[in-house]
Amino acid sequence: MKESKIAAVERILDNYLEMNNHRKTPERYAILKAIYNINGHFTLEELNERLASEQKFPVSRATLYNTLNLFLSLRLVTRHRFQGSTKYEACYDKKSHCHQICTICGKVTEVRSPDIIMAVENMHLKRFRKDGFALYVYGICSNCQSQMTKVKKLDKQDKQKSKTK
Repeated sequence: MKESKIAAVERILDNYLEMNNHRKTPERYAILKAIYNINGHFTLEELNERLASEQKFPVSRATLYNTLNLFLSLRLVTRHRFQGSTKYEACYDKKSHCHQICTICGKVTEVRSPDIIMAVENMHLKRFRKDGFALYVYGICSNCQSQMTKVKKLDKQDKQKSKTK
C-alpha cells in the first residue's frame, strides 16, 4: 500500500517537473520518500535527521525548505502551525481530520470524528469548493492534568503543614 502511494506521489512530482522544465533531482525524490515513510507529523529538523541518519542522504536546510514549499504547492504535504511549532504531514489521499493539542506540553494527537467530518462535508459554502479540512481542538491532556493535580495536592499539603506550625 505504502509503495503504491509513494509511486503515485512520485508521478505527480514527475509530471510537474516535466511540465515546468525543472530538473528531477535526487534530493527531491529522497525528501519525498522520507516524508511518505513517516507516520504522522514531523518538523523540518526531524525530516533532516531522518534523511541524514536513515537514508544516508544529507541535504542543506535551504534545499529541504525549498523542496517542502514545492510539495506544499503540489498539495503533497500540508503544514500545521501548532502551538509554538510548525509541523508537516504527508497528505496525498489523506482524509480530513481533527487534532487535539495540549496547551501545556504541546502534544498533538489525531482524532477521528465522523460527526464533524459529516457536518463539514454537508456544509454548503457559497462560491467555494471544499478539498478537505483540519480542525484543531485545544485543551489539556490527561498527563498534564494529572501533573497539575499532583502539584495542587502538594501545595495544599504544604499549606496545611505551615498552618500547624
